[in-house]
Amino acid sequence: MTTSSTPTATGGGGTTTPLDERITGALVGAAVGDALGGPVEGYSPEQILERHGGRVNGIVGPWNGDAWRTARPIAPYHKGDGHVTDDTLMTHALVRVYGTVRDHLDAHAVAEHLVPDLMTNPRWIPELEAEALPLQRIFLAEKWLVARIHYGHVDPREAGTGNIVNCGAAMYMAPVGLVNAANPAGAYAEALDVAGAHQSSYGREAAGVLAAAVAAACAPGATPESVVAACLSLAKDGTRAAIEAVCEAASRYSDFESALAPLREAVAPYDTVGADYRAPSLGARRPSRLHAIEELPVALGMLLVSGGDFRHAVLGAVNYGRDCDSIATMAGALAGALGSPVPENWAKTVAEASRLDLWAPAATLTEVAREVFERDVRRRRAHEEAFAAIGGAGCSD
Repeated sequence: MTTSSTPTATGGGGTTTPLDERITGALVGAAVGDALGGPVEGYSPEQILERHGGRVNGIVGPWNGDAWRTARPIAPYHKGDGHVTDDTLMTHALVRVYGTVRDHLDAHAVAEHLVPDLMTNPRWIPELEAEALPLQRIFLAEKWLVARIHYGHVDPREAGTGNIVNCGAAMYMAPVGLVNAANPAGAYAEALDVAGAHQSSYGREAAGVLAAAVAAACAPGATPESVVAACLSLAKDGTRAAIEAVCEAASRYSDFESALAPLREAVAPYDTVGADYRAPSLGARRPSRLHAIEELPVALGMLLVSGGDFRHAVLGAVNYGRDCDSIATMAGALAGALGSPVPENWAKTVAEASRLDLWAPAATLTEVAREVFERDVRRRRAHEEAFAAIGGAGCSD
């Protein structure tokens, strides 16, 4: 098993990374980013620097060392030592839904497949070091899916309304972008539908834009700049403004250390949480057309700062602190989709520590992406024929 990419010749004489390697890079990369960010989540860059005697440059242990079992606010979760968090658990759950449906998803697929999976199928939960229902690990914003859809019988398309507005849906939306590889607009539309079961306002918007970013990263010749351009062409309101501001700041830096403070400064006007991540402001996580989640713009900013290099992008996201497991999850997915190799030692350690096969979900999603594309072609051909029959344009060759 490997996460490195092997360029393949294209018709234009250049090279590109094939679909299966992009999907593997994105999903394995997201999990690795998640595991690296977990142990320093919620802290500032200054606190991280002091705690670790320098910047985090790989997999580290729990913030509180052996006291992680009882030390608040982290207990009872074993964050660190290569353990993935709920970001990866939810990403893999969504892949399983794709593996069952084997077509595009919508909010009803979340209700029919994702919610029952969270409620009824025990799995190994790395942070709990035990087999448990995913529902027993996921955050309250994700438990909302079960409360609203299973117990509240709310229309899945509207179930996200009323939830705290955060990155909960965006953090696991990379599979939507991969199934719609090289089709950012399609990924955006599908992710907005899927995320409607979970989020509203700028939380839902971020899910759509993250999926679009991953899809754009899969396109031949994609670069960090082309990924950002695709996001800006689709993003709305505060999400678009935040991405534009953060990426403009990021364009002036080529190392994450110098970019940490400027990226936070650029996103701050759009972030509702406030300066103290563990003491959110009164207006935190409320619906707004003027605001954005912090995680997506910063992940895109780190992608630019790093020039698309996986290690650099993920370590920048990790050392940014705050919700850095989700930022690194997104940055890892994007850099992996671009074809930047995921360090094999990191991937191997995370897989072993988390007791997860990080490569199996990628194999499943690659099969599904190809099947869905073939169905889309047939559906498009049927539409062309029907449209031509009623006097529209002729079918394409």
